Amino acid sequence: MRPDTNALIGLAIEAGAEILKVYGGDFTVAIKDDSSPVTEADVRAEAIILAGLSTIAPDVPVVAEESVSAGRVPEHADAFFLVDPLDGSKEFISRNGEFTVNIALIENGVPVFGVVYAPALGHIWWGGEGEGAFHATVVDGVATGAAKIACQPCGTSGFRVVGSRSHGTPELDTYLKTVEVADFVSVGSSLKFCLLAEGRADLYPRFGRTMEWDTAAGDAVLRAAGGRVRTLGDEPLVYGKRDQADDTDFANPFFIADSRSGN
Repeated sequence: MRPDTNALIGLAIEAGAEILKVYGGDFTVAIKDDSSPVTEADVRAEAIILAGLSTIAPDVPVVAEESVSAGRVPEHADAFFLVDPLDGSKEFISRNGEFTVNIALIENGVPVFGVVYAPALGHIWWGGEGEGAFHATVVDGVATGAAKIACQPCGTSGFRVVGSRSHGTPELDTYLKTVEVADFVSVGSSLKFCLLAEGRADLYPRFGRTMEWDTAAGDAVLRAAGGRVRTLGDEPLVYGKRDQADDTDFANPFFIADSRSGN
């Protein structure tokens, strides 16, 4: 049985409120073993989400970024949550607002539901199989004005491309020479998926390292809006990847997200 959508939205908003408490003051930054930054906001938000999920869906395992970093990884299951309590740590640290709370439900390798909340921007997106994708603003801790969103066909003048604000690569530069680019916008965190889902962009090529918790919620929203995320081998991006010969558990290959259907 799939967890209640409103409960998951509320949990993301609650975690976002905790993040903003840290964001509004002074905080220190630590560097993890994988060279990624972490702050008190990551830890506090993840604790809220884990506690909430234990009540909302007590029988569903949770793979969460900071827990995995600390060596706490649940046993493999066909259904599990993927959580990034603060996606876009570099955006959080630079205080540009482009960071998100990501909660996704995975079933048999597929992201079937996801919530992406940008607490500093006051916007939230969610979507899942069979129910479509939605956007709302968050006012006083409540999602208001929910409206259905959908990908839009690419225009005739070229692709509207979004890319990472903090993780550009030479491979991306090479790829962009192979497509007709009408516009390119740099955006932090999983907001890139949401721009595609809203019909405001066409392509998000990622030729840099990501982990499953970085992408799962945005991927779910994009799929629900009619888009897709494919590897460079033109296969759907799958989740729950363990014992990978060429990378660590839960690491993603390069991928291209776009506004066309076909997952």
